[in-house]
Amino acid sequence: MFKDLFGMADQVAAVTGAASGLGLAMAEVLAGAGATVVLLDVDAQGLEAARESITGAGGRVETAVLDVSDRAAIRSEIDRIVARHGRIDAVIANAGVTAGPGYRTEIGQINAVKDEQWDRVLSINLSGVFVTMQAAAAHMKKQRSGRIVAVASVAGLKSEVMCGYAYTATKAAVVNLVRQAAMELAPYNVMVNGIAPGPFRTNIANGRIRQPEVEAEFASMVPLGRIAAPQELKGLALLLASPASSFMTGTTIPIDGGILAK
Repeated sequence: MFKDLFGMADQVAAVTGAASGLGLAMAEVLAGAGATVVLLDVDAQGLEAARESITGAGGRVETAVLDVSDRAAIRSEIDRIVARHGRIDAVIANAGVTAGPGYRTEIGQINAVKDEQWDRVLSINLSGVFVTMQAAAAHMKKQRSGRIVAVASVAGLKSEVMCGYAYTATKAAVVNLVRQAAMELAPYNVMVNGIAPGPFRTNIANGRIRQPEVEAEFASMVPLGRIAAPQELKGLALLLASPASSFMTGTTIPIDGGILAK
């Protein structure tokens, strides 16, 4: 029964930002469920390490170096995946970057936000997610099936003093992209959902959250009293990418240790 619900044998999936952190954890669980997973990331060295790790555990993976701010590259890579495999069943649009500190510091206040910083974050966190969804949808509509998962953030669902303006703006926009695409794609049996993580121990912002004082500050905001490990995202990612989510679409699910319940 569980294999029928969560199994992904003979399915093809792609994950952006898959060389480390949340993307790697999600790629691992999809491969563990039987999918062939294409790992997409700008970090070539990290991709090779991820490939070795997943194949060493018995998973089937492919890799491609890809900058999600390059819209043509995203479209071409999704097309190549479908050309090789004949289909694409699940896509997780995960790649993202930080926008620097929030408004509690002078450099994070609204008057200090630089144009180039704003544009870079939007090109990756919003345009990159949109074009990944768009490229996947083009094929999923034709095959009349599929799962699209976009990674937002609790910072897109509430104001967040620790996160920069461009980050919170783009993550909020991703939440609405999920709703919009879900309504269009529902008649094609394509489910579109989002994940809104709270603080996780990842490499974003050069791993700044791993610094003890920063981790302690984030943990103080979480009712569970700690930040999460990337592995703790695996269950939700598999749910949304697998047949288990057959009646779920248009929602963004927080995984935040209780932050939004406060």
